[in-house]
Amino acid sequence: MTNVTNNNIVFQGEQGANSHIACQAVFPDMTPVPCRTFEDTLTAVSSGTAQLGMIPIENSLAGRVADIHHLMPRSDLFIVGEHFLKVHHQLLTLPNAPVEKLKSVQSHEQALSQCRDIIQEMDLEPIPAADTAGSAREIAEKGDKSCAAIATELAASLYGLQIVRTNIEDASHNTTRFIIVANQPNKANVTDGPIITSLVFQVRNVPAALYKALGGFATNGVNITKLESYQLEGSFNATQFYADIEGHPEDRSVQLALEDLSFFTSRLRILGVYKASPLRQEFSS
Repeated sequence: MTNVTNNNIVFQGEQGANSHIACQAVFPDMTPVPCRTFEDTLTAVSSGTAQLGMIPIENSLAGRVADIHHLMPRSDLFIVGEHFLKVHHQLLTLPNAPVEKLKSVQSHEQALSQCRDIIQEMDLEPIPAADTAGSAREIAEKGDKSCAAIATELAASLYGLQIVRTNIEDASHNTTRFIIVANQPNKANVTDGPIITSLVFQVRNVPAALYKALGGFATNGVNITKLESYQLEGSFNATQFYADIEGHPEDRSVQLALEDLSFFTSRLRILGVYKASPLRQEFSS
């Protein structure tokens, strides 16, 4: 990975990726630095060689993006913010490449799944790759006019490609939610406005444990905006859950809900308490 300083924010992928665009949108005064993998991204932040990391966590069309729920609990990092990015995909080719002679299209599997309609319409062979911007770079380097890439407008500019179809995503609501991670918590104040609390937990191996664990959120009026389960390595019985809830741990209702949760869990860790993005309401409606 490129050497970084504490004014840098790291992301997975290459220059021109949507994660790069998200970094620029939220932290225009920081320098976005690409990393090869999500693990490398988290390691850069954990080691202190980068101040922040920008991680895509879910997409409104394709669902889960990164297995951050597996990676975060293993790290010592904290979620300190979130960002919602409206994602627009472009179909990129070499300059002067005839569209009617395109045979294949390369991109990250998420981008391919978000653009199924046009891929089918143009009868292109989808080729999964590590990321969108890297696909654009590879298409530019290969020089094969029968190959296209799905990537951003920024990637087209960086790698000298032409945009032959604009905004080709299957739905206009195509949005990716990012979390911002740091090696120190930046706990929002209870008075800071809408707050999101993110946590991971493992339920005890007793009948109806999950039902009982979540009952406290219902009885105390705490909204769970996200809940996902993950099998722990080496076991079909041990399950870990990731949840986002609305509210601050200092809110009385959240306190009571977490007390109920802890009674039925064998492990509970709060990953972050942070201000909800002002875009959350727009993209969650």
